[in-house]
Amino acid sequence: MGVWYTGLAQGRRDATPEMKQKVAVLTAGATTATDKMAALAKFVQQDIRYVAIELGIGGIQPHAAGEVFQHRYGDCKDKATLMGSMLKEIGIDSYYVIINSERGSVDATTPAQVGAFDHAIIAIKLPEGLNSAALLATVEHPKLGRLLFFDPTDELIPFGQLSGALQENYGLLVGPEAGELYQLPKLSTNTNGVTRTASMKLDDRGNLVGDFTERRLGDAAAQERARMKVVAKDTDRVKIIEGLLSQSLANFSITKASMTSLQDTSQPFGMSYSVVVQRYAKIAGDLLLVRPRLIGIRGSGLLETKEPRQLPVVFEGPRKDTDHFEIALPAGYAVDDLPPPVDVDYGFASYHSKTEVSGNALRYTRTFEIKELTVPMDKMDDLKKFYRIIAGDERNTAVLKPSAQSALR
Repeated sequence: MGVWYTGLAQGRRDATPEMKQKVAVLTAGATTATDKMAALAKFVQQDIRYVAIELGIGGIQPHAAGEVFQHRYGDCKDKATLMGSMLKEIGIDSYYVIINSERGSVDATTPAQVGAFDHAIIAIKLPEGLNSAALLATVEHPKLGRLLFFDPTDELIPFGQLSGALQENYGLLVGPEAGELYQLPKLSTNTNGVTRTASMKLDDRGNLVGDFTERRLGDAAAQERARMKVVAKDTDRVKIIEGLLSQSLANFSITKASMTSLQDTSQPFGMSYSVVVQRYAKIAGDLLLVRPRLIGIRGSGLLETKEPRQLPVVFEGPRKDTDHFEIALPAGYAVDDLPPPVDVDYGFASYHSKTEVSGNALRYTRTFEIKELTVPMDKMDDLKKFYRIIAGDERNTAVLKPSAQSALR
């Protein structure tokens, strides 16, 4: 199939004079090979619209790079073709990778066939001696050398990385001599997830006020950018934030909100918002019951069904979420009881949380990490326990008592 596809794409990567001029313009200010590749990648990702015209063989054979460049649109294989052609103009080779956009549809035992694949990306042969911390989706191929896998169609994933769906996925790597079924790399959990911090203040009536900040990477950033980009008004973007908060909070209002790096995918996507929550703490006599976990739900009822699970659980990708929440206590109150810490690690995922007192504040920290992308059937009981432990921790409350009546335990 690799040989056949090479023939099918023969001549399609030939650059036109206009393309060559555009490459020169795009890379004029770049001083390194990585910067030049990133400049070309940004152009193909963001300036070439995704439009699929698949008449006859057009569903399989890419259009000529010159046509794609001239019309400024194409589908995944067209974008891969244009990217490969532009890379060639700066002296860098690349290869088609025909893949399925859903991990698990193709595995090491699947015979190569056209119907098994629905997407096309490229593998870029990195120049000798090129080392860049930004090029995370890189492997050492035994024959082709160092290859960087890149999806020119995905405009929201930074150059050098891969979406979770493509990680550890099998694709047909169309090399210079033949094709081979090759497994793409899995990236570190540090490349995808949300880091949340909050500085809040609680009053003696249970009302909460303060500020949140979020830093999103990888798919977590891409998903939120996609949601935010489809709305033009700031008020509508605030509604999206409200939807996120409503999963964990009631009786709240957002008083201020802002975003950073909505368009610049080379930087983490950030959100900041200020909230007021009425009656957040529950009053029980002279006690205040406070949930340290302010927002964010990591528990899941996925396996809480009557019928047993029939298939493995497949995660979207590796991920690491971290929360740091601090709640200033109301005057005249002290902590009487704290939720226990949680430390669980089942190999495929881990969860750690801790609630403690810091000065006159309640501090909650936790880390949720997905380390393996598939949980097999014989681990379903462990996964169910894992989610139940998280759900319990998310519901736990700390007990506050008037300081004149209680000493800190």
